[in-house]
Amino acid sequence: MSLLMGTPWISRRRRGLRPLVYHLLGQGPRSGAELMDDIERITRGVWRPSPGSIYPLLEEMTRDGVLKRAADGRYALTASASAERPWGPGPFSPRGVEEAVREVKGLVAYLEDLKSSRASDFERGRADLKGIAERLQQLTE
Repeated sequence: MSLLMGTPWISRRRRGLRPLVYHLLGQGPRSGAELMDDIERITRGVWRPSPGSIYPLLEEMTRDGVLKRAADGRYALTASASAERPWGPGPFSPRGVEEAVREVKGLVAYLEDLKSSRASDFERGRADLKGIAERLQQLTE
């Protein structure tokens, strides 16, 4: 939570929703529902934008020419979007392998804590974790 509250852009228009949309769509196309899920995940449940916030913003950004909507309903950044992104890639995106590995280590430590403190919650994610572990194994081969 301190990561979000300590950033100067969080108090901007729509509580920082627009920069988060830029950040997430910079990683790849997403639907409005996927954006809401990702923002909730990034903020670790502190904030989940409502459909009444996200969809009007997506429409506005599409009218502004910074987003385009594909036939599958997902939104993507347009070429002109980069001109409106003065803050760079955002506070949630690792800028290289070392930062990504450091972030993964932190998440693994968090999962270790959850396994010991909330075993039933942890069990619900076990299958997904096995899939992630396999993907990580492939990266190290």
